Amino acid sequence: MNRIRRSIVAGLAAAPALSLLGRSAWAAEPLKISHQFPGSAGAEGDFRDQLCRRFAADIEKKSNGALKGQVYPGSSLMKVNSQFSAMRKGALDMSLVPISYSGGEVPEVNIGLMPALVPSYDVARAWKTAEVGKQFQKIVDDKGVVIVSWIWQAGGVASRNRQLVAPEDAKGMKVRGGSREMDMMLKEAGAAVISLPSNEIYAAMQTGAMEAAMTSSTSFISFKLEEIAKHLTTGRNKAYWFMLEPLMMSKDVFARLPKDQQDIVMATGAELEAFAEQSAKADDKRVAEVYAKAGAKIYDIDEPTVKKWQVIARETAWKDYAEKNENCAKLMKAAQALL
Repeated sequence: MNRIRRSIVAGLAAAPALSLLGRSAWAAEPLKISHQFPGSAGAEGDFRDQLCRRFAADIEKKSNGALKGQVYPGSSLMKVNSQFSAMRKGALDMSLVPISYSGGEVPEVNIGLMPALVPSYDVARAWKTAEVGKQFQKIVDDKGVVIVSWIWQAGGVASRNRQLVAPEDAKGMKVRGGSREMDMMLKEAGAAVISLPSNEIYAAMQTGAMEAAMTSSTSFISFKLEEIAKHLTTGRNKAYWFMLEPLMMSKDVFARLPKDQQDIVMATGAELEAFAEQSAKADDKRVAEVYAKAGAKIYDIDEPTVKKWQVIARETAWKDYAEKNENCAKLMKAAQALL
C-alpha cells in the first residue's frame, strides 16, 4: 500500500514539470483552429477554410506528426465574436477571423477594416514589412495574440434594389458596412447602417431588414447572396473595402511550443500568404461571374471613385480613429504613408 501511495505522489509531483514541456508532451492534442466560414472539400469551397486545412496538414508533415491541427468551420467550436478574446486568454489555440471584429476590445485593430485606407492588393501586401505592419503586429502581440498569416481580402457591395458604387448612391440605403469606421463613412454619405456578422447577411437581406451589404468577395460566394442581390460592386479593380483577416494563434499557446515548432508555425503561415492573395484575387473575378450568371448587374470601382470615398473617410473614420489614442494616431500616419 505504501509503495502504491509513493507512486501516486511521485506522479503528481511530476505533473507540473510535464506541463512546462509544451504541447509536444501531449502528442494527442491537436491545435484547435476556429473560424466562421463554410467548410470546404478538397480544392473546392471557401479558400479560408482551405487555408486552415492546408496549415494543419503542413505543420503535421513538417513536424513529423508532433504538431497537428483540427479545423472547426462555421462557428462550430466558438461564436465569432468570442474568438479573439479566447485566444488572448489561451482558451482557444488559433483562429482565422476578421480582426476588426475585436475593435471594441482592442480599438487599434479597427484599422484592419478602415474604409478606403487600403485600395489595392499591392498596398495590402506592403503592410507586413512596412512600419504600419510592424507597429500593428507589436500591438496585437502585446495583447496576447500572434499573427501567423497576413491575409487581406478585397470586397464590394451586394444590393437588392439599386447599385452602391459611389458615395452619392448610398443615400437612404440600409447598409451593412462591417466595421464601426466603415459605418461612419456610410452614415456621412447618407446611409442607414446595420451591424451584424457576415454569416447573418443572407437572412437580413432576404427579409428586407437590410438593402445592401459590404463584405469580401469570398463571403459573397460562400453565403450565396446572388440568390437575393440584383446588383454587385466588385473589388477586382480597385476597392474602398479591404479587410485584414489573419490566421492567428494565442501567444500563450505559441509560447508553450518548442522553438522548432514555433518556427514551423511561422514559416508555414508565411508560405500560405501567397495562396491567400491568389485565392482572394481569383474570388474577386469569380464573384462577378457568379452574380452575372444569376442575373445581377455588375459594377467596378475606378481610381476617381476611390478618391471620393477617401475624402469622406479622411474627415470621419480616419480622423475618429486617429484621435482614440497614441497608438491609433501612429498607425494611421504609418498607413497613409503607403498611399
